[in-house]
Amino acid sequence: MTCEGTPSVAAPTATYRLQLQPDFPFAAAERAVPYLARLGVSHLHLSPVLTSVPGSTHGYDVTEHGSVRQELGGERGLRALAATAGAHGLGLVLDIVPNHMAVPSDTRLNRPLWEVLRQGPASPWARWFDIDWAAGDGRVLLPVLGERLHEALPEMRVEDGTLRYRDHVLPLREGTEQLPLPELCVAQHYRLAWWRLGRSELNYRRFCTISGLIGVRVEDPEVFAATHRKVLQLLREGVVDGLRVDHPDGLAAPGGYLRRLHEQSGGRWTIVEKILADGEALPRDWPVAGTTGYDALRHVDGLFTDPHGHRELVEAYRAFTGAPADLGGEWEATRQRAARRVLTHDLAAETERLTRTASRACAASPDLALRDHAPWALRTALCELLVRLPVYRPYTAHGAPPGPEDAALLERAAAGAREVFRPAEEAAAVDAVLRFALGDASTGPGTDSRRFPVRFAQLSSALRAKSVEDAAFYRYVPLLSACEVGGEPGSPAVPPEEFHAYCARMQRERPTSGVVLST
Repeated sequence: MTCEGTPSVAAPTATYRLQLQPDFPFAAAERAVPYLARLGVSHLHLSPVLTSVPGSTHGYDVTEHGSVRQELGGERGLRALAATAGAHGLGLVLDIVPNHMAVPSDTRLNRPLWEVLRQGPASPWARWFDIDWAAGDGRVLLPVLGERLHEALPEMRVEDGTLRYRDHVLPLREGTEQLPLPELCVAQHYRLAWWRLGRSELNYRRFCTISGLIGVRVEDPEVFAATHRKVLQLLREGVVDGLRVDHPDGLAAPGGYLRRLHEQSGGRWTIVEKILADGEALPRDWPVAGTTGYDALRHVDGLFTDPHGHRELVEAYRAFTGAPADLGGEWEATRQRAARRVLTHDLAAETERLTRTASRACAASPDLALRDHAPWALRTALCELLVRLPVYRPYTAHGAPPGPEDAALLERAAAGAREVFRPAEEAAAVDAVLRFALGDASTGPGTDSRRFPVRFAQLSSALRAKSVEDAAFYRYVPLLSACEVGGEPGSPAVPPEEFHAYCARMQRERPTSGVVLST
C-alpha cells in the first residue's frame, strides 16, 4: 500500500469496543458475540490484551509483551474469542501500547525494568527505557515513598534478597544485601524518594504525568522486535485482523515506528490515536489507514453547532460566570494559563530536563550567538514556545529537522514568545531554543542538540494532553459538546462547506480512517 492507500486486508466497516478486564474476560466477550453480530458490526475492538498489572481494569499498564494476560483467559481464551467471532463473520482489532510499560509495585512483574533497577545503566535491558542517567547521577529516581526517606525507613526491610516497602518489591544491587538500611538505599541503582519529588526530579520519560508508566524506546529495533513479537504472531496467524496504536505522539519517531510496524505486519489495517488540531492532517508518510476518529467527531459535532447561537451562548456564559479571561472567560487565554502551570508544576521535571539540555548545548556550541543565555531565559523561552504551539507536537526524525509546516508553526510561536521578554535583548533566548527545536545543524554536533527536537516534541505532546484535555476543557464550558478530545471550544462551529471538504479529503486520502461519535 502507499502511505495514503488502503491496507492490503479488508478494513472494518464498523467496530464495537470491548473494555476487557478480570470481571469481563474473553469468555464474557465470547458470549456477547451473537448479539454484537446482530448489531451489524464487522469487528470487535479489544482493549489491550497483553500481560499487565494484576487487577488492571484497562490494560494500558503492560508488564510483559510476550504473553496474553491470564486474568482475561490467556492466549487460549483470545483464540477462542477469535474463532467464535469468525464463525459469526466478525474480526478482531487489537489495541497496542508501544509508548510505555508499567512501573508495578512489585517490580518483579516487569522483568526488563527489574533488571535495569538491579544492574543499572550497564544492564542489557537499559536500552529499553528512556532514562536520563546523567540527571540522576547514575540512578533512576523512583518516587514511591509516602513520606521522606528517613521517615519511610522503619517500614523497609530486606526479605528473600529483595527490598520491601509496603507493597513495593525492589531488586538489590549485588553485594548490598547485608548493608544497614540507610547505606543499602544509597547503594542501589535507583533512588527511593518521596512521591512529591516525581514532579520536579524524575529522570525517566513517562506517559504524560503518570510516573507509574515508564517510556519505552521502541525506536530501537531490538526493543521493537521484543515488544511486538506476540502481536505480530497473532496478526500472522489470523487471530487479530487490525491494530489501534495508542498514543503515538509519545514516541521519539512516530513515523519511523509506524513504517516498521506496517512492514512487519504485512500492511494490516492500522489506525492511530492521533489527536489532530483544527486544520491539521496526518503526516502524509504515515502508512496507516487513519486516526481513531476524534477529527471526525469534531467535524460532525461542529456541523450541528450554529455559530450565531454559539456566540449568544458564550455571551450569556460570560455574563453569568464573570470569569476572568484566563480562568474560563476566553478559550485561548484559559488554555495558555493552564499550559504554563502544567509546565512549571506537573511537567516540571521534563521542563527542567529540556532547559538543562538547551543550556549545555548553548555552552558547547561553536556558534557564539548561542552563548551567554541564562537558564531562566532559556526556560522562559522554552515554555512560551510550547504554550503557543497550536498542535500536539511537531514531527522530526533522528538527524532531520521538522517539516516545513511544523517549522512554520514553530516560527509563529516564536514570534509571540519574543514579546514576553523584558528587556527585549533577553528574547534572543527564544531564537536559541527555536534553533534547537528545528534541529539546526549549525548549533554543533553535540548529543544534547541532536536530542533536543525529539525531547521538545515529546514534551509538547504531554503538555497539550494535560493542559487542554485535563484542564482547560473543565474551565471553559459554554458548550460542553465542544470539550471532547479533539474539540475546539473557542471556535466549535464547522460550516457545511468545510465539513464536505473534510469528507472529500478523507475519502480521497484516508478512506478507511476511523469515525467516532463519542469518547
